Amino acid sequence: MKVEIWSDYVCPFCYIGKRKFELALEKFAHKDKIEIVFKSFELDSSADPNSNESTYSMLAAKYGMSLEKAKETTVGVAEQAAAVGLSFHFDLTVSTNTFDAHRLVQYAAQFGKQKEMSERLFKAYFTEGQNVGSREKLAVLAAEVGLDQAAAAEMLQTSQYADIVREEEAEGSQLGIRGVPFYVFDRKYAVSGAQSPEVFLDTLNKAWEEKHPAFIQVNEGDTDALCTDGYCVPDSPKS
Repeated sequence: MKVEIWSDYVCPFCYIGKRKFELALEKFAHKDKIEIVFKSFELDSSADPNSNESTYSMLAAKYGMSLEKAKETTVGVAEQAAAVGLSFHFDLTVSTNTFDAHRLVQYAAQFGKQKEMSERLFKAYFTEGQNVGSREKLAVLAAEVGLDQAAAAEMLQTSQYADIVREEEAEGSQLGIRGVPFYVFDRKYAVSGAQSPEVFLDTLNKAWEEKHPAFIQVNEGDTDALCTDGYCVPDSPKS
């Protein structure tokens, strides 16, 4: 079963939601049968990757509030992150562009490292305060998850994977995704936002049951259902 996750690497709730989803997945009986795909979504495609503007300044300008008020708005978010074992340091984060970060994740996917690359980008930004819009730093992060740093740096200087990023963003738009995180389960169910692990687990179970209808075990001699090797499918309604 496939779970597609649209997210952005400067979105705090995307990292919190990722961790909550992972907590749910640990309790899911068929977790080894789940394919997770990280999809691209940019909160601000016009952002300057080298602005180095603090998150507080960005929030103050965007919402017309003071710096102190901007700082206050991040406290609750940091507390939510801590509740799922994450350490957020908004005093270190800067406003940046994530297009190259999304390209890097697509590149990492070719080597089976998409999951590791996504986690490393989130941690680099929210915990370590690194600028994930810097191509130089992105190449270093790529090396930290086992990719070739020189090859990653060379890729980032090209336009490789840009088309995939744009296609996924367009796909998300077609699906009606207006904000992230957004989770799509086998294109049958969707969850928006950093919901509780219980919500994610319930959705995983529903999607799995729809894809794999449960068989009913019956006692020997029960001929009220169609049985094969001790398991039965629900019988047709009697007329």
